Amino acid sequence: ELPGFYYDSEKNRYFRLLPGHNNYNPLTKESIQYKAMECKRLRLLEEEEKQKKKTARAGLNSSLLLQKRQLGLLSSRSYCRMVHELKVNCMQRKKIEIHGPDSSVARTNNFITIVADVACERIFTVSDVEHGGCKYGIINLSGLGKESLTVEMYDNLYFTNRKVNSVCWASLTHPDSHLCLMGIAETPGRASLLPASFFSSTNPGDRPGMLCSFKISTAWSCAWCLNPQADSCFSTGLTGQVLVTNVVTGHRQTYSIVSDVLAQQFATQTPVLYNGCRSGEIFGIDVRQRNHKGQSWKAIRLFQDSAVTSIRLLEAEHYLVAADMAGQIKLWDLRTAKCVKQYRGHHNENTVLPVHVNEEEGLLTAVGQDCYTRIWSLQDAQLLRTIPSPHSISKDAIPSVVLSSRLGGSQGVPGLLMAVKQDLYHFSYN
Repeated sequence: ELPGFYYDSEKNRYFRLLPGHNNYNPLTKESIQYKAMECKRLRLLEEEEKQKKKTARAGLNSSLLLQKRQLGLLSSRSYCRMVHELKVNCMQRKKIEIHGPDSSVARTNNFITIVADVACERIFTVSDVEHGGCKYGIINLSGLGKESLTVEMYDNLYFTNRKVNSVCWASLTHPDSHLCLMGIAETPGRASLLPASFFSSTNPGDRPGMLCSFKISTAWSCAWCLNPQADSCFSTGLTGQVLVTNVVTGHRQTYSIVSDVLAQQFATQTPVLYNGCRSGEIFGIDVRQRNHKGQSWKAIRLFQDSAVTSIRLLEAEHYLVAADMAGQIKLWDLRTAKCVKQYRGHHNENTVLPVHVNEEEGLLTAVGQDCYTRIWSLQDAQLLRTIPSPHSISKDAIPSVVLSSRLGGSQGVPGLLMAVKQDLYHFSYN
């Protein structure tokens, strides 16, 4: 790069960036980069529409996999993982029709994030509203069939003024019965736990009240604990502290730190809460241990090069996936505290972006700040698929995704759900 110049690859020469007249200059580095990114996105979209079948590995196809399986050269687990790789590479995009109780009202709010429950039967949605804040809703995926691409969405009009930084499903009375919301309207913020049935009840008199709500400092993350030794607890990642709250007894435990906690997840086999910080540190907290001054309460400590934006524990809880703002996604062995794999290609500079792990299918999914959805093999970290966004690249149009082999429940359809702008797309397995 030359200061004051830009390079035109088509004409193979440099051009001077001149100061614009009346503070207007169409040739800026940002506009040139944006134009190049848009050309690449449109080219990839066109290639995806033309190419129905492709694979990330040379020579990998369904007939070869079946032949190796019959000859005993592949285990059942390896065969299933390879089949899912083939299916992911053959996914085709289709737009989903979103219906609601009031079908006459057109959808005008942009999706910010979508979070599926454990069974992938429902999706909690957060959308922005024009006058500021967010609107919440739940999408029922039971209507998402192989023939019909329609879903039912239920909005809640009573929670529209508070911005949401983080959300997770909570299992209090039954699996995924409630929702934890960490929101900011103004300083201070607020942590809320409300029933999921709040969004499906048609009669306002039948709607249950909020279970708990309290003011907090700026909240960045939240997680619900499924371990019986810390039952009915959820955590809140704040600026300078971690707050663990028991929603039944009201007891709160505070752990002071020196950074912002941007990501959290509870282990299920042990009562340990894992935290990812803006400082790049990842540490665990045994929530049975009371925080005393001068006592070392961090169970494990890992360090990444940049702010940690997402952490995911694998099923056996010996490994942890962590993503940061340098675009690095690493697989850590918690027994040796060492990085054993790195998933390359992710793009992030300054945004809190989640990663999704489908361990049964052997897949890892992440959406980058460049609006591309990337899918890796969890086993060997190979990049399997890069999906361009259907909309123009911008900071307020980063897609939010859910990948599952059972969208809509145990008998549901497999594929990828993508929410971007006002639209919801389904990338279905062939």
